[in-house]
Amino acid sequence: MQPATQTVPVSVWSNPWHNLAFGFGSGTLPKAPGTWGSLVALAFVPLLQMLSGWAYGVVIIASMLFGIWLCGKVAEDLGVHDHEGIVWDEFAGIWITFWLVPAGWYWLLLGFVVFRILDIFKPWPICWVDRHVHGGLGIMLDDILAGFAACGLMHLMVLWLG
Repeated sequence: MQPATQTVPVSVWSNPWHNLAFGFGSGTLPKAPGTWGSLVALAFVPLLQMLSGWAYGVVIIASMLFGIWLCGKVAEDLGVHDHEGIVWDEFAGIWITFWLVPAGWYWLLLGFVVFRILDIFKPWPICWVDRHVHGGLGIMLDDILAGFAACGLMHLMVLWLG
């Protein structure tokens, strides 16, 4: 569990890796940095949805692998397990949520809410991963799982609400 508010490192504005991990600065906002990071990531979804399904999948895999390295590096640089301002994991989770989901503002809104609920409340096994897996993988994995769960729920809703 992280402290309620952590100090924003100055390096977010001078180190490109830190800036990226902090979601182009969205993770520096004082309340709910994960939500702000998810909103910034959401802005990229319509662009990703223009890709073919396999190309979007490649972006997801790349964002996950890169994120494991990036989040681990930045957490180590800052000397913390998982700074609350590191939101690259939310980027990957949001992008996973919308893989093969139809385009449209209502799907964006619904997927955002579904992902945030899963990321905040962390149902099992997400909560177990959050507590027991550390380093860059630990920072990323709970959001990756939340993203895949949200993606599955979105596909069920697409079938149901169509």
